Amino acid sequence: MARVTERIRLGPAALNPFTLHPYEIAGQIAMLDAVSGGRAYLGLAKGAWLDRLGIDETRPLSALKESVALIEALLAGDESGVVGKRFTLSPGTVLAYPRARDRVPLLIGTWGEDTARWAGTVADEVKIGGTANAALLPVVRRWIDNQNVRLVVGCVTVVDEDGEWAREHATSVVQPYIDVVARHDPTLERGEEPRLERFCIAGTPEEVAERVVALWDAGADRVELGTPQGRTTLAGVDLICERVLPLVR
Repeated sequence: MARVTERIRLGPAALNPFTLHPYEIAGQIAMLDAVSGGRAYLGLAKGAWLDRLGIDETRPLSALKESVALIEALLAGDESGVVGKRFTLSPGTVLAYPRARDRVPLLIGTWGEDTARWAGTVADEVKIGGTANAALLPVVRRWIDNQNVRLVVGCVTVVDEDGEWAREHATSVVQPYIDVVARHDPTLERGEEPRLERFCIAGTPEEVAERVVALWDAGADRVELGTPQGRTTLAGVDLICERVLPLVR
């Protein structure tokens, strides 16, 4: 992707320090930044479903804070070391990868108020994933409490000429996300039946474009139209580029 593009940003949204060590994250991002000519960004999050892997998820915010400190030190070429309770970087440790910049833009993915407030002090963007709920955006914006930090929304997206097929397909794809995020959404009433449109964007190109604009109007600075995109990823991306984007420019 880096070789065949010139302007777009490239990066993961998001990796987590529980399944990939921050040293490896820093190295991969440094390499991506180098081969893309300084167009990489890094997304970090606590992650989901980690309990199925038997991974210790205690003190996730502390782990994220230490990860950011370690990664930023490595990218900056700072050899003084980092001492944390979960992650440690010995003095003199450097990356075995080229560095195009001393820092790459940072995105923090979260549903938690405490993490969002912290992210507002260190990140360029905060992402709430697995949602298309416009009512949630003003709440998270207050948590971030920093107008210079961009607010990102990302969710399962299915676009097709047949809007009913798109919504039916999205229903099965989005269910694992609903199981995780519905209980964290403070705008939902306890016991409220989750509605599909709050967790994904699905429909015709015109309907998808309308949903994107509604999220922008509610305060999103960026909307990520996530997989599976359509009947196939290629077909969905083609429809997004050819039919959706002209309606939202």
